[in-house]
Amino acid sequence: MDQTHSAPPGRHAVLTRRTSETDITLQLSLDGTGRAEIQTGIGFFDHMLTAFARHGLFDLRVEAKGDLHIDSHHTVEDVGIVLGQAVAQALGEKRGIRRFGQALVPMDEALAEAAIDVSGRGHLAWDVRFAREAIGAMDTQLVEEFFRAFAGNATLTLHVVQRAGHNAHHVAEACFTAAARALRVAVEIDPRIAGEIPSTKGSL
Repeated sequence: MDQTHSAPPGRHAVLTRRTSETDITLQLSLDGTGRAEIQTGIGFFDHMLTAFARHGLFDLRVEAKGDLHIDSHHTVEDVGIVLGQAVAQALGEKRGIRRFGQALVPMDEALAEAAIDVSGRGHLAWDVRFAREAIGAMDTQLVEEFFRAFAGNATLTLHVVQRAGHNAHHVAEACFTAAARALRVAVEIDPRIAGEIPSTKGSL
């Protein structure tokens, strides 16, 4: 596996990950305007990542080539890995951030809630059910796999709970949007703590 990291000034990250299964280049700015350029070869996944960037106000560029002739698992999971690593890198020591974020998001009949603690400990708690096995070319079980890879590599605690809904597209989009909105709050700079690390331990 070949993986490179670089960090431009500010809360940005540029990462490349190459394995025998995927080739991914990702650029992230936490303090963006919601611009997204996404090419993964999986149309529904592109749509979800675009929503994630837009509602989190992150600038996100993803170019991913994966072994889609097998299935979409490796591509979705590996993008989650790289995006999580990008968030961790862009946050650095996590000085001055709010740390916690929560969002409750409706999408027509669907309702999803996400809560985040940028704790330094990667964990996903997932309580979401899909009525279909796939949305387009993407297996619905890969939504959980994406968030598990993301949370683990961003070293944050993420809870995602489905409160209502039966349309798989709406449920998935509510989950991505809620996670984005919660992350947006959690990584915002809180002027009241004046650059301190938001932990009684002094580190995250």
